[in-house]
Amino acid sequence: MDLITDEFLSLAEAGGQTDQPRSPLERTSSRALACIEFTLHWQSEQARHSDLYVASPVNLWRDFFPPEVEAAVLDQPVGHSVRLHCPPGSLVPAYLASDCLDIPDTRFNRQRQPQRVIEPRAGRFYPRGFIAGVKGIYSEDMTPFRVGRVQGDSLTVDLNHPLAGRELSLGIRILEAWQAGVETGGRASDIAELIAGKGPGMQARWRGEPTDFFTGTPFARGDSSNDAAFYAKPRLVDHLDRLALKQVEKLYGRLLPRGGRVLDLMTSWKSHLSEAAPAQVVGLGMNAEELAANPVLGERLVQDLNQQPKLPFAEAEFDAAVCTVSVEYLTRPLEVFQEVARVLKPGAPFVLTFSNRYFPPKVIRVWEDCHPFERMGLVLEYFQRAGGFTDLATFSLVGLPRPADDKYADRMAYSDPVYAVWGTKA
Repeated sequence: MDLITDEFLSLAEAGGQTDQPRSPLERTSSRALACIEFTLHWQSEQARHSDLYVASPVNLWRDFFPPEVEAAVLDQPVGHSVRLHCPPGSLVPAYLASDCLDIPDTRFNRQRQPQRVIEPRAGRFYPRGFIAGVKGIYSEDMTPFRVGRVQGDSLTVDLNHPLAGRELSLGIRILEAWQAGVETGGRASDIAELIAGKGPGMQARWRGEPTDFFTGTPFARGDSSNDAAFYAKPRLVDHLDRLALKQVEKLYGRLLPRGGRVLDLMTSWKSHLSEAAPAQVVGLGMNAEELAANPVLGERLVQDLNQQPKLPFAEAEFDAAVCTVSVEYLTRPLEVFQEVARVLKPGAPFVLTFSNRYFPPKVIRVWEDCHPFERMGLVLEYFQRAGGFTDLATFSLVGLPRPADDKYADRMAYSDPVYAVWGTKA
């Protein structure tokens, strides 16, 4: 399923600035710039995945394009879209068996943070600098690598790109094109690295084996006190920027059934369901004043799911459930996911969205330790270990320009990333 439509995104909506559009795109001038949407579609053993990256500005004269991508965009007008098949080894480096090797576990540098020992876990990602000296790796190398297996006193480490060996499909859409007024400095970008080099693939299991997110104390938190005290004061603020929240609404609008009864878990003063048009929304959250300020809610319940994960609803009561920027605070996620499966009707979706922002005192440790794309894999593990769900999928959206009127626009060039994981009641 394609989640992006022609009206889904424009630079005007995003708050960006454009000059006169150019059509078709040509590599004849160093001042020729474009905004291009790239969407990777791929399948793992557990789920369907779509990873969207909005590249802007793309310098058509200077940036490095894979040949098949260059052929697909040059001499094409704004609005042009195409979908390419990318066999293994074309968009990302080919899989090399020699880059998957066994090493003594003593080669893994556990003491990489002050006052903290980091243990290697099967399926998890770490900076390559953790295994400095292996295959010429140096300690400053932050490129992620994966621990495949942990066996006794040895580790299987996989240095391959997390998408290596997979069939990929690449959607391309030209959103804008313009001439830069004046070009001063700048550097060349590797378009393939922008599309696939910053996390896609990390949300999948290694060779289909469950990822070890659960050994140790993954659900410990900086503030382990009762959550009721932390959330006693209402916070009537948005936790993502305006454009990111709009993408969340549009995603819910595509995935949720129209006219249904929806459970909004861990909600607050906004439900972000305007596109979904549910007939009734039941909100469960931590603060009564926040819930009272939410005009979408037909029913409101105050409940701490970390204290009481059992939901006060009958079986098969809801047509859908959502959880917006809150899954990272669950300390008993498997119990909550099992309860959501119980109260959903067969075929009903459970959609969770999140970003890279959270309250540090209350976020669980494993969430802080994970790469942003790894967190989608963590939520997939919740679905799979809880049981009761099928048709799992993930979605990521990165690279939108931050709205010009956003309070952080002078410090952050990009909108908050959006990550989503969902499944349907079996």
